[in-house]
Amino acid sequence: MSLKVKGSLGCRSVFCLSLMLVTSSASLMSVSAQASQQLMTEVDARAAEEIRYASFNQWLSEFRRYAAGQGISEATLASALDGVRYRERVIELDRYQPEFVRPIWEYLDTAVSDTRVNNGREKLEMHRATAQQMQQRYGVPAEIIVAIWGIESNYGSNFGDFSTLESLATLAYDGRRRDFARGELLAALRIIDQGDIAAEQMKGSWAGAMGHTQFIPSSFEAYAVDGDNDGRRDIWGSIPDVMASTANYLARAGWQAGQPWGVEVELPASFDYAQTDRRSSAVWASQGVRAVRGELPSFDSAAVIVPAGVKGPAFIVGPNFRAILRYNNATSYALAVATLADALAGREGITQSWPRDQAPLTRDDVRALQQRLNSAGYPVGAADGIMGPNTREGVRAFQRDQGLTPDGFATQALLERLR
Repeated sequence: MSLKVKGSLGCRSVFCLSLMLVTSSASLMSVSAQASQQLMTEVDARAAEEIRYASFNQWLSEFRRYAAGQGISEATLASALDGVRYRERVIELDRYQPEFVRPIWEYLDTAVSDTRVNNGREKLEMHRATAQQMQQRYGVPAEIIVAIWGIESNYGSNFGDFSTLESLATLAYDGRRRDFARGELLAALRIIDQGDIAAEQMKGSWAGAMGHTQFIPSSFEAYAVDGDNDGRRDIWGSIPDVMASTANYLARAGWQAGQPWGVEVELPASFDYAQTDRRSSAVWASQGVRAVRGELPSFDSAAVIVPAGVKGPAFIVGPNFRAILRYNNATSYALAVATLADALAGREGITQSWPRDQAPLTRDDVRALQQRLNSAGYPVGAADGIMGPNTREGVRAFQRDQGLTPDGFATQALLERLR
């Protein structure tokens, strides 16, 4: 028997109808199974969320009793902690690791862009009297104060809208550095208790850094200043307070009035890159180190740095560069602040080229580098994927033993050599 079918709608046989029913039933069963699986996933997620919610609230209650024992008033505890929520987004950001370690030249391209320089000049002109007043009081140049403002929050346009209290409570409960976050949360409560800011106005980054120049609560307690003499230290809404607090921080970190942060230099072909200690400008000059423009600053204690290795620019940096590092202990950050300040003051920027043809290392690459350095007898500590000073020193030692220039700069070629 033959069946004559004209398209799917032309089937009239019992066989075709049975086949269609079986197919439809299978599809319905598949949809039903998917729906059931999705429902179970949602139920599991809600159950996990409820368990976490209960656990977080229990932790918060215990912390509240602890804070009361540390002298925080009941009124502050109520205004600050009533309704505080666990913020999943904070934990996501805390655990997020970018795939690539950003090269310093890419960081500087953004941090010291033409737009940021132009906006900084406008802000400096707008607040020049205040900035110069703080310069006179603390010895920190107005351009440095404004540069930190620009790097930290893009001149106040982006200092974060996370509740500092919720961020720190979440991190203290479930973050990577719980004890640190717990201490910062207590400091935040003390700030509110002293009347500097209302709990609902305490805003900042997901990590708990606050206001225009991103003080963590303990730094606020140590360095924040009432610059406009209104009885409060307000780094969220008062530019005089922001500038005074930033200048005071740097002054307390060892800023030396009248000295530059450093200058770009040219190094002789015979320069020993294994040198990492600090020496006077006269000693560096005796080795053939020369300023790209003008003369070397007169430093009693200075270091020569090559942030991108022998193929990139070199700098001699003094105590004021180290003061900026106290604000944020990253060479890229300190160099960004320094060069942005130079641009705001009308000084020329970096002249030597960066090695932009170098492929960046991923964090997995850095971890592999650290593991292989450790295995090869160059101890650098935990393989955390971060190029810190211990890792750079290990790289430098390996380069020296391999007859390479010991500039401490890790590349894909160096990783391959280790492999």
